[in-house]
Amino acid sequence: MPDSALSSPAAPAPPLHDVLIVGGGLVGASLAIALDRIGVEVGLVEAAPRGALPAVFDERNLSFAEATVNALGALGVLAKLRAPGGAIERIHVSRAGDFGRGVLEAARYGRREFGRVVVARDFGEALEARLGELARLTRYRPCRFLGLAASDGAVRAVRVADADGERTLRARLLVGADGADSAVRAALGIRAERHDYGQTLFVTRLRCARAPDGTAYERLGEHGPTALLPRGDRHYGLIHGVAADEADAVAALDEAAFLARAQHAFGWRAGRFLACGARGAYPAQRVLAARTTDARAVLVGNAAQALHPIGAQGFNLGLRDALTLAELIEQARRADPQADCGDPALLRAYAERRRDDRARTLAFSDGLARLSASPAGALRPLRSLGLFALDRLPAVQAYLVGGAMGYRGDVPALCRGEAA
Repeated sequence: MPDSALSSPAAPAPPLHDVLIVGGGLVGASLAIALDRIGVEVGLVEAAPRGALPAVFDERNLSFAEATVNALGALGVLAKLRAPGGAIERIHVSRAGDFGRGVLEAARYGRREFGRVVVARDFGEALEARLGELARLTRYRPCRFLGLAASDGAVRAVRVADADGERTLRARLLVGADGADSAVRAALGIRAERHDYGQTLFVTRLRCARAPDGTAYERLGEHGPTALLPRGDRHYGLIHGVAADEADAVAALDEAAFLARAQHAFGWRAGRFLACGARGAYPAQRVLAARTTDARAVLVGNAAQALHPIGAQGFNLGLRDALTLAELIEQARRADPQADCGDPALLRAYAERRRDDRARTLAFSDGLARLSASPAGALRPLRSLGLFALDRLPAVQAYLVGGAMGYRGDVPALCRGEAA
């Protein structure tokens, strides 16, 4: 609609949604599906045009915790995957230069697996297929969030731009799911603390002499992890951390030289590294919003907190953000079908429920990244003792297994395999 029509006295009021989600990536799309399931009218502002996936759906390998697998199964997303993910039946942790290693076995805890590995591109296609089935979703694409607009307190009004120019959208609740550099967070005036780990992580598909056997390897090092994740296509997903100031040189290596470098960092537990696919490179940073809610607004996923990928906690944490919000809205609607999705009490309840999981997951990810990367010789005995404890002490294992499977704090019912 042209700007002139919007300003005309006869122009219709801007669209009003129960919830307006800015960001159609992993968490934003999952939230839209969860909300449609409970009858909420949702608007989804997406940068990617029709027929294209957001850039986040690339060759990265996503490690879904058991809680995430439960939830995505209930939401009908996993059924849309064209190929099954790879099962994580055990987790093997070691650190270059330190003694010991820790091995977690799912079978010890009565589980077939801790979770599954899914290629981000495949997951994006599954989400897109599921979004196409939603009856109450309005998609604005390609569309760009510009900022907030004046509103009366009963709604949040935002300015967006699409092919027809600038327009205004309104919602009872605005959700920022637009990534670590969130424009919604900035527009709300929410401060974000940033920490650069000085590492760049290269990701690719890797073929080894031995096919995956269900083991996920995390080989920690001074410049980040070198991890192998068992995919469902007889390949591994490789994550190889390097010092940020070496990233350009590593990116310039040919395939053979890159494989030799990664092999040296990882070792020979999976046999010889034979071939890899196209490589992507991503800086390792921590971004933490000072708060996750504002008047009629909430931040989820990387807009609320972006983690170092060590331990594969990021998307799993963000999905629990989204599903907790959806669960609270569903509970409010059960009590009152006309319940306001942006009610201050609901947002206070959301922040309270997410506090423990968020704090503990952030502390685990950041602590592991800093401790494992430190070259200080005095820390080696402590790290070796920690690996010994991980391998031998049931109480330590049980604590870490619960977190690895996504069960920290008060998790949503869908994550527990229950109806919300």
